[in-house]
Amino acid sequence: MMGKLDGKIAVITGGTSGMALATAQLFVAEGAYVFISGRRQETLDKAVKLIGRNVTGVQGDAASLDDLDRLFDTVRREKGKIDVLFASAGSGESANIGDVTEKHFDTVFGLNTRGTLFTVQKALPLFNDGGSIIMNGSMAAVKGFPGFGVYSASKAALRSFARTWLNELKDRRIRVNVLHPGQIHTPIQEQLFDAETIKQFESLIPRGEMGSSEEIATAALFLASDDSTYVNGIELFVDGGTSAI
Repeated sequence: MMGKLDGKIAVITGGTSGMALATAQLFVAEGAYVFISGRRQETLDKAVKLIGRNVTGVQGDAASLDDLDRLFDTVRREKGKIDVLFASAGSGESANIGDVTEKHFDTVFGLNTRGTLFTVQKALPLFNDGGSIIMNGSMAAVKGFPGFGVYSASKAALRSFARTWLNELKDRRIRVNVLHPGQIHTPIQEQLFDAETIKQFESLIPRGEMGSSEEIATAALFLASDDSTYVNGIELFVDGGTSAI
């Protein structure tokens, strides 16, 4: 049976846990060869082992241009091309406007916005015409959650990138879309939030329960595959309707 990504080469940054790891697993199941990156070698090794086949792990921080060069040098050496890029690496800690420091701002924008920009830029020389670029945004980009002003702004910038880049890349028919996850059960979420905060988040979701990493992966597969050849420049909210109400 044909997979939706048969013969495709995909790169997923921050692909060692949660949504990005689930996406890497699904992409491989659908016939792709996947390169994943992550900051910690131990976590990266575990992810590669879990995915099991058709995967290369490259240790590196998506906020570091040298590390990004190493990632794409590896892709060039091993496969020579890219069909799908899921720029997924991102992070965010909360800080109300009165508490925002220069370091907080630089860290969040450095990875989420600057890191995404240079991930895409450095991938482009390897991209096949007709490829798909997916940026991992957040439902927070259109909401006003207290304490998440810097994080939300760093993700809102991706929408602007997508619109400009699809225009710059139209002659190559490379599509650029933003995937905006809502509240998703991930290991990082359990580190960042206590049970009370998680319950509060769940109360905002129309269905009353959080999404799963697999529900993000299937949306990423749609944007990566030929199922979405006429989808370009969109923000796809995968949040159970939270941003709509």
